[in-house]
Amino acid sequence: MFRQLTAVGLALTLLGPCARAAVTRIDIIRRSDVLSGLAFGKTGAYECIEAKVHIAVDPRLAPNRIIADIDLAPQNAQGAVEFAADLFLLRPRDPARGNGTALVEISNRGGKSLPYEFDLAGTSRDIPSAESLGDGFLLNHGFTLVWIGWEFDVPDKRGLLRADLPVVTDHGRIITGVVRSEWTGDHRQNVISLGDRGQAGYAVSDPQAAGNRLFVRDSVLAKRIEIPHSQWRFEDGTHVSLAGGFAPARIYEVVYEAKDPVAAGLGLAAVRDFVSYLKYGGAASPLADEHTSIKRSIAFGVSQSGRFLREYLYDGFNEDEQHRQVFDGVWAHVAGAGRGSFNLRFAQPSRDGHAFVNVFYPVDVPPFDEGQLLANARRQHVTPKLFLTNGSYEYWGRCASLIHTTADGKSDISPSRDSRIYFFAGSQHTTGSIPPAPAAAQNLTNTNDYRYSLRALLMAVQAWLVEGTEPPGSRFPHLSEGELTTIDCLNFPRIPGVRSCDRKREAYRLNFAGEPPVVGAGFPTFVPQVGPDGNELGGIRMPEIAVPLASYTGWNLRNSAIGAVSEPAVFVGSWIPFARNRTTRLAAGDPRLSIEERYAGKQDYLFRIDAAARGLALDRFLLPADLDLIHQRAAAEWDYRQTLP
Repeated sequence: MFRQLTAVGLALTLLGPCARAAVTRIDIIRRSDVLSGLAFGKTGAYECIEAKVHIAVDPRLAPNRIIADIDLAPQNAQGAVEFAADLFLLRPRDPARGNGTALVEISNRGGKSLPYEFDLAGTSRDIPSAESLGDGFLLNHGFTLVWIGWEFDVPDKRGLLRADLPVVTDHGRIITGVVRSEWTGDHRQNVISLGDRGQAGYAVSDPQAAGNRLFVRDSVLAKRIEIPHSQWRFEDGTHVSLAGGFAPARIYEVVYEAKDPVAAGLGLAAVRDFVSYLKYGGAASPLADEHTSIKRSIAFGVSQSGRFLREYLYDGFNEDEQHRQVFDGVWAHVAGAGRGSFNLRFAQPSRDGHAFVNVFYPVDVPPFDEGQLLANARRQHVTPKLFLTNGSYEYWGRCASLIHTTADGKSDISPSRDSRIYFFAGSQHTTGSIPPAPAAAQNLTNTNDYRYSLRALLMAVQAWLVEGTEPPGSRFPHLSEGELTTIDCLNFPRIPGVRSCDRKREAYRLNFAGEPPVVGAGFPTFVPQVGPDGNELGGIRMPEIAVPLASYTGWNLRNSAIGAVSEPAVFVGSWIPFARNRTTRLAAGDPRLSIEERYAGKQDYLFRIDAAARGLALDRFLLPADLDLIHQRAAAEWDYRQTLP
């Protein structure tokens, strides 16, 4: 099938001929106690398992016909396509003491973010160190944590997971095709990679081919200027150099003939087949006891890997080779309306899409809404409970409004009873910190940390699957309520010294018959409307948004150090503090009420924070156990504000 747009280990042998083999063996590389056998809640001690999973799929089976180029991948003597994937597992030492749920993170470019998102940990590859596990929330609640490599272009670096996928050929002949590699940098560089953000790029087939071209432009819809061949060249087959260097804040595109595509869709099959193995069992292995303790599985993906999950569902991968349901719950976080280049010839899975970066890739392509996303799963009778969560940045930078508005932009769409859509008002792509994290942007970055709400939602989806208790109703901005708007009608206040954002990511109709693609009309997209203080209406308003010290936005602008100052910065929002008092506010001409005009002092502010937090806890968007942490964080934000002019 060809899809295109227009150990030291215990090696275990396989069960015979391929039909429906899926996981064939697991080679254990390392097995160790987590934190020297420390007990986590009622679950007790955990162990860490690092391994290599070997998988074989039968290309003749209907569930595998959806894999692009499956017929062109090499086959073993039994007619199966073989590949392998890295595995990282944290499970109870006594699996029977766990909560029966495998929480499977789809790795973002090979990384692991579950402890960051749910354990309030820092970002670290050194899992399971004490620092990397934060407060141990996930382990204390008995989850089995699973990471399985799926992406073939992840660099070979410590702590990253990848999949070893086969190169496809035309009956032994090398396959070539046109690939486009975009680069927009923050600093001048003499040499750039054909891969995206450190991922491996496809090698050029013929560096001298006349069809190899390099373009540059200064804005998304500006006319491309072709750079003469005499000024640039391929360095080593996967890098390009330009005389005088590649300037920052410009959009460069290399269009070239590449070779050796891999069967990228096998990455989706890797996730499907290993999780199916966890639930239902399979070939004898050192994890043979796992399927007796795992009763259900929840997939969680952030950004790129959230888009992976949207693609996974849309393509129909939630049915395994024996037509059983793989994931019981699927949670795509900050994925916006996108899917991605995951199951195509010459797939580039790292390519996303933002207002000024990675613009014209097959990411924001229809259909967008939850109903059409789940069409295959419903037809196969393997529909999972679905969570789609986004923040403000995803409305500005990832076209998130398309998941709950009609394609003509005239009406809202309500999700089905088995799905929930949640919007975290006043947030950026990643959760914020105090002090604000540094970035090459004009404003301080957004401080909103909604991870406490993610914890509550995780326990809600767990209760949904285990007990049948429905989670809180969807909360997202509606056109009908005036909570979504166009940028032209956005009521953002005129704040002295602050340049408002006048552009966002657009989802265009793209024709990929050639590269670069032909750009057609855009789909109507919207951003959340704001109130007089610049904060957004609707959605889940964390206590710091409901009781604000600033305007919290999903946008920020590139600063003069990196250029293109009218363009949105990638991933970050803004924290624009209120004036201290009425006098300084009026002197500056700031229309937003000052802190002094809002609160009698710190204790009054914290009293209101606590009230807002209790309200969210009653609605099950916060856990009662986290209210003290939210109080402490609000106190830290107040104190930080006092250090500023």
